[in-house]
This record gives sequence, structure tokens and C-alpha cells, in this order.
Amino acid sequence: MPSYYEIPVIIPSYEPDEKLITLLAALQEAGIRHVIVVDDGSGEQYASFFTRAAAFTNCEVLRHAVNLGKGRALKTAFNHCLLTYGGTSGGESTRKAGSAMPGCVTADSDGQHTPADILACMRKLWENPESLILGCRDFDGPGVPARSSFGNKCTRQVFRYLLGLSVSDTQTGLRAVPAFFMEKLMEVKGERFEYETNMLIETKNLTIPILEVPVKTIYIEENRTSHFNPIKDSLRIYLVFGKFLFSSLSSSVVDLLLFHLFCTLLHTQEGGLWGVPYIIISTVFARVISAVYNFLINYKVVFQSRERMAITAARYFLLAVCQMMCSALLVNGLYGLLGGVEVAVKMPVDVFLFFVSFLFQREFVYRKR
Repeated sequence: MPSYYEIPVIIPSYEPDEKLITLLAALQEAGIRHVIVVDDGSGEQYASFFTRAAAFTNCEVLRHAVNLGKGRALKTAFNHCLLTYGGTSGGESTRKAGSAMPGCVTADSDGQHTPADILACMRKLWENPESLILGCRDFDGPGVPARSSFGNKCTRQVFRYLLGLSVSDTQTGLRAVPAFFMEKLMEVKGERFEYETNMLIETKNLTIPILEVPVKTIYIEENRTSHFNPIKDSLRIYLVFGKFLFSSLSSSVVDLLLFHLFCTLLHTQEGGLWGVPYIIISTVFARVISAVYNFLINYKVVFQSRERMAITAARYFLLAVCQMMCSALLVNGLYGLLGGVEVAVKMPVDVFLFFVSFLFQREFVYRKR
């Protein structure tokens, strides 16, 4: 059999049913040589499934005493594979004789992933050991539950805009992960379903290519046996993006408050200050202060830039000056045409410039060179 059959397959499992045993039997029959099942604290009621799983000659069972979540189960299995089969920094003494692990494949225990699709991802990883491989489903086909289709399509758009990542299936559990990336993922935050979202975000931070493998779209009983809670776990996933929104929204609030303050102070100056309209002066003063605040949050928290602060700051403030000038000219021009309250004119202008600014920050200011 081809060497990629040696790649270990990781299956996190919580309160499984007979589908787990059916999958394990099919994987053994397909010739897959190493399977690691993680019992994520399922309890005594489900112990018989894991006893039967351990009886397969190609299967090892790791156990959590209590339910810790899918993210923690994956980290447990990654650690086991790196120690047992060797990783990019593992010593020869930790490796099984004759094994050379380019990475691992993760799959779900509920029957959604076929042995043929798992093997396709294993082969793709063998051919592309520097890339993250995703087994991607088609959400426009028949039989896809509405909640799964809607959730994936929404997350897909969020990824495309916020991260610049074009991924057709952001929530797939079928992934082939390179060994060097497994080591990095041991330190990535997230204990439950949000961990898989963080994994995709980390590919952007480390500039790891993502390759997609089309797989069958299988939903058994409309995915009723899934432990993914569409409300609670979706909140965990979307909270991952909260830092992006907090930085921009809080900066906007600071900017608007300062703009209103400076307008109030300078409004009585006839002809403006130094011959410059007071709206433009207020915009400049407010934007300088809010830009410093926004840069520090983005640099340290949002984009976690690895470049020197001085270089990144120069690019950021070049963008900030352009954005400030656009805001000042647009607000001043629209206020002259429409009148009303200055802040009311400024808000829609800055909302538009916020979206434009984010794209420039993502691709120009903080992007790793």
C-alpha cells in the first residue's frame, strides 16, 4: 500500500453510537494503519464503544476523565502523535521504527466522513506536506440541513472579509494537518468547536497554504446526533472575531466623542482656526488621538503583527492620514450641502471608510511580508 496509509487518523468522540464502530471497521478494511480515537469524557455508559474500538488492531484509544471539548481532544491527539510518530522537532527516540509522519488527518465519529474521502485527504497531505488540507462539502446540494448551510455560508463570508481567506467549508471536521503545524496548534487557544476556527485563523498568521478536497456531503438524520450546539457554539466561534469589531468600534466611539468635543470648542471661531474650517480641524485632532489608540490595539491584539512596530506604525499612519483627509473633506462637503448636525453627517461617512480601512490594514499595514 502507498506510504500515505501510515498517516494517523484522529477521531475525537463524545458519547458515540454504533456509527463510530462502523467507521472504524471501514477504516481498517480500507487499510488505514493508524487510528487514534479520543474518548472526550463520555462516561461509563459509553465505555463499551471504546472497548470495542480498542479491539481493532489499528486503533488506539486515548481518554479524558471529563468532557473537555473537541479542541482539547484534538490537542491531546496531536501531542500523542508527535510523541509516538515523530514531528518536525521530535527526536528519533520518540519515533516508531520505519515511520515518517508528514502530519495527521482529523475526522468526525458520526459517519459524515467516508474512508474514501479520508484517504483522499491523506494522499493530498502526502503530496503537499506544507499545506493544510480541508475536506470540503457542497452546501447547495439536496439533503443539507438549513442550519448547517446557513451557518457555513455566513462564516464563509466573514472569513473572506475579515481574514482574506477564501474557504468553502469553514466548519469541516475532515482536515489533514502538517506535522509542523500540529506543533504550532498545541499552543493555539480554544477548547471546543471554536478551536477549528482558530486553526484556520492561524494559517493566515503563519502564511500556511490551504488546499481543498471535494468530499461527499453526508448528513445522517439531519445531523441530529451532532454535539454542535447551533446557538452556544456559534457564539463561541463568532466571538473569535470580536476583537476585530471591538477595536474598530471603540476607536470610532473615541473619535466621535473627541470630534464632538472639538466642534463644540471651535464652533465659535468665525472663519475657523488659522483660516481652516473648524470641522476639518476637529476631524484632524480627533483622528490623531483615536488613531494612536486604534494602532496600539490592532498591533498587539487584533493582527498580532510580528514586524517591527516602527515599520508597521509608518504604514498605519500613512493610511490614517489618507483616511482622515477623506473623512474631513467628505464631512465638510456633505455638511455644506445638507446642514444638520456635524456628527450625524460624519457617522455614515466613517462607517464607509471603516470597511475600506480594514481591508487596507489587513492587506497592507499588518500583513506579514
